[in-house]
Amino acid sequence: MEFLKRLRIFNGNTLKILAAIFMVVDHFGVIFFPKMMLFRYIGRLSMPIFAFMISEGCRYTKNKWKHFGLLFGLAAVCQVVYFFFDNGSLYMSILVTFSLSTIVIYAMQYFKKCHSHDRTLWVLKILSSLLLIGSIFGVYFICNHLPHLVKGFSVDYGFWGCMLPVFASAFDFRRIPAYLEWKKLDVLPARILSFTVGLLLFQISSPAPSMTIYMFYTIPLLLLYNGEKGKHNIKYFFYIFYPTHLVLLEGAYIALRLLHIL
Repeated sequence: MEFLKRLRIFNGNTLKILAAIFMVVDHFGVIFFPKMMLFRYIGRLSMPIFAFMISEGCRYTKNKWKHFGLLFGLAAVCQVVYFFFDNGSLYMSILVTFSLSTIVIYAMQYFKKCHSHDRTLWVLKILSSLLLIGSIFGVYFICNHLPHLVKGFSVDYGFWGCMLPVFASAFDFRRIPAYLEWKKLDVLPARILSFTVGLLLFQISSPAPSMTIYMFYTIPLLLLYNGEKGKHNIKYFFYIFYPTHLVLLEGAYIALRLLHIL
């Protein structure tokens, strides 16, 4: 057991930085070398890592409203920019995907809290169940039915992409006064196993399975996660990194086109 613990050399900061690098490689390939699939294959490692870390953020945050507000606020700002600079595109970015994930995770946390205590009022148990079911069906409607009603609307990675962080949070009982039997399930291998099930469902439903199969290579990286945040606080790193790297890559592409280099 001690040997396995020593193998866990990645903290949360390390995983986020790795995911950011994979994302830059992916978007660099899309913009500059759209026919070279190697960049896309490497880029597939980014989303699952960020998805798992979104679940970790929901696990450790002390202020759920602030956490969700920051994520959704940045998503809204980015979507407005995309709309005006991408010919009115209604393609929802990964920030929208993770915002929807966060809603379901918080509904699930409330469900667990209400159902893990014998003295909880039955009314609250019913309401928490309806809230969880409603949030899942709401996300399903947004991802799978709203595109039929609103032309051009779609959510990045679709319904099962939204559910990936939720699967990673299935055995999270950190701040929940759950039964001892439930608490024993709250270990990293169990959370990664549940996350892997989510990846399998995503793979089965994927319209491009030959591409998304590379997402499974993130599992060995997640198994090296030690559960720690890291020494430096880069809590808002992804929020700043995501729009910034897109602006820089697009700006570089436009500049090179103007200079007739591309």
